[in-house]
Amino acid sequence: MSNRPPVGGNGAHGGAEPALALSVDVEDYYQVQAFAGIVPRDAWSSYPSRVVANTRRLLDLFDESGARGTFFVLGWVARAEPGLVREIAARGHEVASHGMDHRMLTELSRSEFLAQARESRALLEDLAQAPVLGYRAPSYSVGKGTLWAIGALAEAGYAYDSSVYPIRRRRYGYPEGPTRPTRFEAEGVTLVEFPLPTVPIGPVRFPVLAGAYLRLLPRWVSARALDYHLARGVPLILNVHPWEVDPDQPSVGPARRPWTHYAGLHKTAGVLRAALARARFRTAAACLRDLGLLPAAPAGAIR
Repeated sequence: MSNRPPVGGNGAHGGAEPALALSVDVEDYYQVQAFAGIVPRDAWSSYPSRVVANTRRLLDLFDESGARGTFFVLGWVARAEPGLVREIAARGHEVASHGMDHRMLTELSRSEFLAQARESRALLEDLAQAPVLGYRAPSYSVGKGTLWAIGALAEAGYAYDSSVYPIRRRRYGYPEGPTRPTRFEAEGVTLVEFPLPTVPIGPVRFPVLAGAYLRLLPRWVSARALDYHLARGVPLILNVHPWEVDPDQPSVGPARRPWTHYAGLHKTAGVLRAALARARFRTAAACLRDLGLLPAAPAGAIR
């Protein structure tokens, strides 16, 4: 028996437009968790930056289909390249927070995390000249042991989080977490959560259409995963990083390791184009508003 997800049509149940969100975690190639033991944070400024050019590649690619997305910007990048944040907002996309220095929540105390969440939100709102509603933790690190982050994010003024990956992995994952957008209660505090995408294969949730899974899985898997969400009207937030459309990026690890960082970089743009040609993708906030999970936006807000 095949384990491929079922093929679907192009519409959601009842003919309604499905809530399909597009997101980008704006960080440079040397700032990823895979290189945390190789590239110390105090050496980041010595590496040749490629984040502006790569983010513009994504902005141009999104313009081809008229897609609008949510850009979760690392505070370190915003400080180094303030014009990039302004450009993202000026080109019609939502600006949201990816924290300050790409430390996983398991490396931070609640007070440290709260301070960074506040700092990044204030910085990004000043640059984008728009409210910053959303947050995504580095390496999707909101999980069973870091649910205190939900309360901290609410305290810092965020309206939603998109950090829960309802799968089980060595460094991250919260298999007991929600699989669809919802008001997520953790330790007595409620915040809207837009979890990363999965499809069910038997009793297992299989990760799709986000980060390495977008690059490493065969293209037909991504196509079938999108079919699955379209046919059932299941909300989806696709996720990509700017460095994932840059196959010519410098090597950081020895012999271009770990292989999961470098593999499939030449495929990412093609997979994205195919997905964006199939359906209308919008910002996370717009999708959450349509689902009734966020208040209605003022006239003229980004869709």
